Amino acid sequence: MLRKIKYIILIIVTALTSCKDYLDIVPDNVATLDHAFRDKYNAERFLYSCYAYLPKFGEEDRNPGLNAGDEIWYNKFVTKRGMNVASGLLNSTSPYFDFWTGGQGGTELYVGIRNCNIFLENIDKVRELTPAEVNRWKAEAKFLKAYFHWYLIRMYGPIVIVDENTPVSASTEEVLAERQPIETCFKYVIDLLDEAAPDLPLIVNNVSTELGRITRPVVMALKARILLTRASPLFNGNTDFATLVNKDGTKLFDVPFDETKWTQAVEACSVAIDLAHEVGNRLYQMDDYESLYTISDTTRRKVALRSIVSERWNPEIIWGSTNCNVNTLQRRVQPKLFQTQGNPVDQYYAATFRMAETFYSKNGVPIHEDKSFDYANRYKTQLIPDDEKYNLEPGEKTAILHFNREPRFYSSLAFDRCAWYGNGKFDDDSNPWYIHARIGEAASIAERFAYSISGYWPKKLIHLENEITSTGAYSTTRYPWPVIRLADLYLMYAEAMNEVSGPGTDVYAYIDKIRERAGLEGVVDSWLKYSDNPGKPTTKEGLRKIIQQERLIELAFEGKRFWDLRRWKLAADYMNDKPIQAWSVLAEEGSADAYY
Repeated sequence: MLRKIKYIILIIVTALTSCKDYLDIVPDNVATLDHAFRDKYNAERFLYSCYAYLPKFGEEDRNPGLNAGDEIWYNKFVTKRGMNVASGLLNSTSPYFDFWTGGQGGTELYVGIRNCNIFLENIDKVRELTPAEVNRWKAEAKFLKAYFHWYLIRMYGPIVIVDENTPVSASTEEVLAERQPIETCFKYVIDLLDEAAPDLPLIVNNVSTELGRITRPVVMALKARILLTRASPLFNGNTDFATLVNKDGTKLFDVPFDETKWTQAVEACSVAIDLAHEVGNRLYQMDDYESLYTISDTTRRKVALRSIVSERWNPEIIWGSTNCNVNTLQRRVQPKLFQTQGNPVDQYYAATFRMAETFYSKNGVPIHEDKSFDYANRYKTQLIPDDEKYNLEPGEKTAILHFNREPRFYSSLAFDRCAWYGNGKFDDDSNPWYIHARIGEAASIAERFAYSISGYWPKKLIHLENEITSTGAYSTTRYPWPVIRLADLYLMYAEAMNEVSGPGTDVYAYIDKIRERAGLEGVVDSWLKYSDNPGKPTTKEGLRKIIQQERLIELAFEGKRFWDLRRWKLAADYMNDKPIQAWSVLAEEGSADAYY
């Protein structure tokens, strides 16, 4: 039961289908407001309508984190808002992912804030609610109001704060509100979360009717993320925005670096982790995956690492959201495994070369640092031996880049001649699936738009029970999108603690928990044994780079990289004038030499 409470599920279908009636409320429509708050049932429906404004986390054209950076790329026949942003085509007149006014894939977050305010102004009118229920419902609305403000801050920096709705009788001056300084914005959101936390339950007991409502661990995890962002270089000591002011001259950014912001982030992460542990959150492990077959440890580890995202209600998820259609995303990610009637999947959501090279070697260090990895020849091909059968197809050729990599590489990515577990085959010794992506093969171009431009797919996002049928159908399994999971919190803590005190036992411990789950040795031992830079984990700067890469690996394709590169002020280093590479996926000669 504890696993099931952390997902934003819009609980009653009728509430969702009736949302528009409530979202059309205007402040002076007294009759409509009286109806909305005349009893417990209608008031609860109004609260659900506030939840409906949460962003569509698992939809590629609604979440810039999924495709507006350098993790995903599309072939030239696919047009997506995120790729336009990544290509530098964002404009001010009709911006993509407009969460200010709700255009171009964005959500009208200010309308969501307005509805939260309406709820807070009127919920006390409902006589049949107990004081505890009133306080809890208010806390949920405060959380949502805080989250909507936070999302706007992360998108735009200083924003207009709407603590109370502007009355219809307001003057022009009152209506034309100005943006607030960034520190005021952060303080406002944190204060709202602090107000909400005490009145929220640790867990939801009645999962049949309240599954997915916000709990205290969700609030504290979000607070940790916000304070970590506030302490990061984009907002802490960033002189780039020193001249950004309101019309009255009010400065919108504090320029001086403040080390105490990192200390506050450490404290928030520590509280959030302790609370998550208290309610039963833990890292998803190999033994959590149950199979009817006896499978190899290699496959079991890969499957467990893949299931962290797609296994519903698994113990690692602190906050998940079903306010999105992950089934559509899965159809666009899934490569074809065999020739079928028609084209049941789109297979154009392509992971980039950059991501393929981000994952560690089997020794747990970057491939360009590993003394034993043939980095110089990584694009050349090599015959696959029989002992690689759980990762690669024996007797075939593939790139040296695909050999001797860490388990997360094989669990997160699909590519030509790699093993694919699932799709109806759960015995890894008996005729397993292998991806065939060269021209004329199943996973090559199916229609003009239906192919991976790079030769990689983010397999991590596909549920194990999804299945392509021989008749050309594709059955999918829906799962909550992982907004915050425990590994994310561990890495947030490690990052903040390293900034406060540098390398130490506390920092290593949380990174190593995640590395151990991935089948890797600890940070210090891995670099000492295998890296040509063995002292890297012993300096603050070196460990910072390690933690950053660990986040980019562990949270790959979950919508985090886009925001992390921004808050670290590294987006330009990764994105500006950097080529997007690809295998020759459309080479007419379908040989390994032509493809690679």
